Amino acid sequence: MCTDAVRIDAMSKCVSNPFGWLSISAFLIGGWLAMFVGKSHVLAERPNFVFILADDCSYRDLELYGGPAKTPNINRLAEAGMTFQRCYQAAPMCSPTRHALYTGMYPVRSGAHPNHAKAYENVQSIPHYLTEGGYRVGLAGKTHIAPLSVFPFEYLKEFADPPDQDVPVVDGWRYHDVLSFMQESAEKKQPFCLFLCSNEPHAPYTKGEPKPYRDAKLSPQQFDFQRGEYARYLAEITYFDGQVGEVAAMVDHLGLKDETCLVVATEQGSGFPFGKWTCYEIGVASGMVVSWPNVVQRGSETDAIVEYTDVLPTFLEAADVEIPDTLDGRSFLGLLQGKTKAHSKYAFSIQTTRGVNGYRDPYGIRTVVGKQYRYIRNLFPENQFSIPVSRKLFESTREMDEETRSRAARYLNRPAEELYDVIADPYCQTNLADQKDLVTRKQELSDELQRWMRKQGDTGRQVELGAHARQADWYKPLRAGQN
Repeated sequence: MCTDAVRIDAMSKCVSNPFGWLSISAFLIGGWLAMFVGKSHVLAERPNFVFILADDCSYRDLELYGGPAKTPNINRLAEAGMTFQRCYQAAPMCSPTRHALYTGMYPVRSGAHPNHAKAYENVQSIPHYLTEGGYRVGLAGKTHIAPLSVFPFEYLKEFADPPDQDVPVVDGWRYHDVLSFMQESAEKKQPFCLFLCSNEPHAPYTKGEPKPYRDAKLSPQQFDFQRGEYARYLAEITYFDGQVGEVAAMVDHLGLKDETCLVVATEQGSGFPFGKWTCYEIGVASGMVVSWPNVVQRGSETDAIVEYTDVLPTFLEAADVEIPDTLDGRSFLGLLQGKTKAHSKYAFSIQTTRGVNGYRDPYGIRTVVGKQYRYIRNLFPENQFSIPVSRKLFESTREMDEETRSRAARYLNRPAEELYDVIADPYCQTNLADQKDLVTRKQELSDELQRWMRKQGDTGRQVELGAHARQADWYKPLRAGQN
């Protein structure tokens, strides 16, 4: 365990650097990472769980996944643990994604399919299950879930840093409630599960230093006129990485590293085109890193398909708590232990545009992805994909060259079916749905999606048109007069 004197001295050496406090992580957790060598499958008797979640972050923008955003702390955790290459969430927007993460259920079945959603009152979530198993279960930062009876977390008012101000460092730390939660639990010898939900890199992009990213190469997700905005967004990813570093340092400081499973995930894609609010690969794929000494092999990677709905049963199995048969997700503990190499054959996601702030017409989307191909079914192809970001894009590109206008138009107007090779085309720029040699593959995926929808009670267009009824009570006044 590090002493306060050592911790504060490390902080004092970083004051002159706007990102200098990030290097505390390197100082404090370096020993932690170096201690793990080789492979072990031994679980702590009742491990702690710390899950750190970004907000609107395209995983391929992280340095770890080949992107330009510097993420030294996440990189170190990856060196000490496992990097997931094929992790997916149930929806490409915040509220349904978080409901699915905490309940282990897909959005339509839980009732939480639009944005600003609420789950059905009889749904249970991770605080119910782990609390019964003797755990203390907390959530700090962004919530976006309802009702409270379904999500009885211990809520901490930290980690969702306000966009207009920096959080001061006091006594060597910024997040004292988070530190106290872990410390008090350790002193009581009570295992804990803590979700830390950042606001970064969600717009507006005001955190971090964008100058190093002014010349960053744009991905196929961005348009040239968005270069400055992209630089500010990348800076916020680095800021989020600093939050990860501080939490990792806390775990190390408290001497909890050997008994803690630390997970970092990027949520859905960013708010740039073809990301958030879409079911393209970059919209519903997530980066995920799991560091767990003596359980997860150091520096390992997996291309097994896993979903956010799988996190809850994984935590329950690791905690030796019974997994209810009502969940949609399945535990991937065997992957973490190195006992298995594969997990799911498919991953499923949905988008309910009705309920997005400023939407005009319903534009429900359903999708399934397998080993190589993603099939997308647009439920209202006769409508435009009309939300503020799409309309702004169209207006911004109206006077530009033909290729740029064409790409923007493709974002607004889509066919009933789309098919993409996500290995060769991870940004889903080339629709293969009409290729004759892929007719059989497209039909197989379409049938698989239809079977899943029936199992979920998802009737497609009818579900979309009734989406407002599933929005949280607190949100209703905000949509008065909305189309």
